[in-house]
Amino acid sequence: MDKTKKHVAILGSTGSIGTQALDVIEANQDLFEVEVLTANSNSELLIQQALKHKPNAVVIANENKYNEVKGALGSSDIKVYAGVDSLSQVVEMDTIDVVLTALVGYSGLKPTINAIKAKKSIALANKETLVVAGSLITALAKENGVNIYPVDSEHSAIFQCLVGEFHNPIEKIYLTASGGPFRGWKKDKLISVSKQQALKHPNWDMGAKITIDSASLMNKGLEVIEAKWLFGLKEEQIDVVVHPQSIIHSIVQFEDGSMKAQMGLPDMKLPIQYALGYPQRIKSNFPRFNFVECPSLTFEKPDVETFRNLSLAYKAMSKGGNVACVLNAANEVVVEAFLKDKIGFLEMSDVIENCMEKSTFVAVPTYDDFVSTNEQGRMLANELIK
Repeated sequence: MDKTKKHVAILGSTGSIGTQALDVIEANQDLFEVEVLTANSNSELLIQQALKHKPNAVVIANENKYNEVKGALGSSDIKVYAGVDSLSQVVEMDTIDVVLTALVGYSGLKPTINAIKAKKSIALANKETLVVAGSLITALAKENGVNIYPVDSEHSAIFQCLVGEFHNPIEKIYLTASGGPFRGWKKDKLISVSKQQALKHPNWDMGAKITIDSASLMNKGLEVIEAKWLFGLKEEQIDVVVHPQSIIHSIVQFEDGSMKAQMGLPDMKLPIQYALGYPQRIKSNFPRFNFVECPSLTFEKPDVETFRNLSLAYKAMSKGGNVACVLNAANEVVVEAFLKDKIGFLEMSDVIENCMEKSTFVAVPTYDDFVSTNEQGRMLANELIK
């Protein structure tokens, strides 16, 4: 094993973040080595990635695909595991230095907890982990001396602005939002939008779940809650501003009134590379932003009356306890239902709000409380959709 390189486990290697992380690693083979790759059910791409990057181990969460993956990798030395529990176990391997959690939604929680307990550095692309159980995750990270490096472009921007400023208190942060494909639209126009329209993000190329979340502003709501836990902020210290060009990725305002912004073209490889390489900035051939080609950067307030998910996220953050876990569970169900044409775009917010009101409130939740809250939130949402 080459001790001069960082050995990386990528949870969710076949998704948008995972595939781009592999591009970053491939471009910097002197710095990084792939140790573990995992996929939910995309066995075909997982096999391709494993044969190319030759990790120590792979995990396919869908146990029905185990024989296919095992058969394809049988002539190699790559260990093959299957099942959801294997995701949580594989992160404990001694040979792993950093775990990039790029799983979608609630599924990222348990593996991230196990990786923290195993004292692995975390590159966090799974914002739902902090949304669902921020109190638990931050306490565990502190207890185990584990650093969490944000991969979301907005949180990476805040983190980059804070380097060298950690002793200076934050007055406020501004998370920027593109506004999504429906920026400026009103409710009467949104009633009949299709999933095809919602999946056309103006600036970013992402997976289906996060793209729908971006269109409904739920993604920004989840990011607000994530920022609270990552940077130890109060509700009133986190603001959202719509910035359609997606060049300024977020802004920190300090107590003297000075503001720092991190800028660049919308490209997730940059925050992925920064999280994996921190504290080093690694030379890249990513496209550069040109001020002359984009002379106008504009900003506006988000329309929280039309796009209610953002205000629901603030409400969940304000109430605390397990409410954000309910918000996330209900959202995962409604997004899946919307993608299957079972629910309208605006109805998603109605279901989420209803679940938040009806679910059992737990002020100081344990891990088991989060598990049962997630189940209850999903059950309530599914009942309301029927």
